Amino acid sequence: MSDVVPPEVRPKPAVPAKPPNVGAPSPSSSFPPQGLGIGGGGGVCAPPPSGIPVPIGSHSLGHGGGHSVGHGGGHAAVHSGGHGHGSSHSSSGGSTLLGYIGIDTIIEQMRKKTMKTGFDFNIMVAGHSGLGKSTLINTLFKSQVSRRSTGWSRDEKIPKTVEIKSVSHVIEEGGVKMKLTVVDTPGFGDQINNDNCWEPISKYINEQYEKFLKEEVNIARKKRIPDTRVHCCLYFISPTGHSLRQLDIEFMRRLSHSVNIIPVIAKADTMTIEERQEFKQRVRKELEMSGIEFYPQKEFDEDMEDKSDNDKIREAMPFAVVGSDKEYQVNGKRVLGRKTAWGIVEVENPHHCEFAQLRDFLIRSHLQDLKEVTHNIQYETYRAKRLNENGGLHPISSSDTQESNL
Repeated sequence: MSDVVPPEVRPKPAVPAKPPNVGAPSPSSSFPPQGLGIGGGGGVCAPPPSGIPVPIGSHSLGHGGGHSVGHGGGHAAVHSGGHGHGSSHSSSGGSTLLGYIGIDTIIEQMRKKTMKTGFDFNIMVAGHSGLGKSTLINTLFKSQVSRRSTGWSRDEKIPKTVEIKSVSHVIEEGGVKMKLTVVDTPGFGDQINNDNCWEPISKYINEQYEKFLKEEVNIARKKRIPDTRVHCCLYFISPTGHSLRQLDIEFMRRLSHSVNIIPVIAKADTMTIEERQEFKQRVRKELEMSGIEFYPQKEFDEDMEDKSDNDKIREAMPFAVVGSDKEYQVNGKRVLGRKTAWGIVEVENPHHCEFAQLRDFLIRSHLQDLKEVTHNIQYETYRAKRLNENGGLHPISSSDTQESNL
């Protein structure tokens, strides 16, 4: 019987060095492969340049996005006799490879594919009249995305919203295309009787779910179903400095289970810093007492890293913001701001308001997660309810669709 060399004294085979520039981004790439993270996981991921609003969530792809070897569960030990012996481990140790495979290029492959197809993002604004809802959206995306006509000048006053309307624009930055749809809603408080004023908005949200569901159950469905579902609803709170209005509480309670609610305090420059902090604490307490959960919801935190990051965001909400699409000269630089008798309130200055925090949270860190929560939680809840009500929707064939159009 031949002697077997014990594993602890067996020399490890040398691992060849990774070939140069394999899987590396091309010089024309907007950002490195690690910059695009999709799905949940705690891998190492280099952030994209701050100037690119990459529509991703707060997660990076899988485990080990920035490594040439993924953190898989398997561990293989190669014997000198030529026999392979594998054993499965749940520890964080990765597999031992004899050479470079190219697993890390999956990030670049996904980046190329998503750059071709582009992204969709649908945002709704709601709240009382006169709080600058349309102006803030223009400020967020640094373009006139909330206006019906792009031919309007910045000096013209944005008209009052009297009905629910959606305006879509394709915006591009750093080679990344995104179809942005802004859903503007009528301001509350315009009517003498505001009973059930949230119903048209709730109906609109559910209609988009229904439209997506009907496309899903078609036998010959489209390769890519048009997504008009509302991914996020910015709810504007009046800067009263006292407490939430009953209408605010009722609206958010009614819609918090069908859409991702993000409360913001509008026109924060009307309050002092002390008044602002007290009002924020009071609003958070009232929302908690009323059982209203706003995004990011605690039960959707995937791991301790998510919980830690989202806890900081929840503690800072609701963001007190100032919106403006007018530029002024400050210290030799052009900045977005509001001119007052005391000076200029700079929109993107964190010492003046929390607009920058809202923008980074909404666009640069949680945009993809907002879409995933909408699809996996909000839409699935609606879908399950509809299928239970009808005993299952019957698939619609292309011939049925043609007959119904006749």
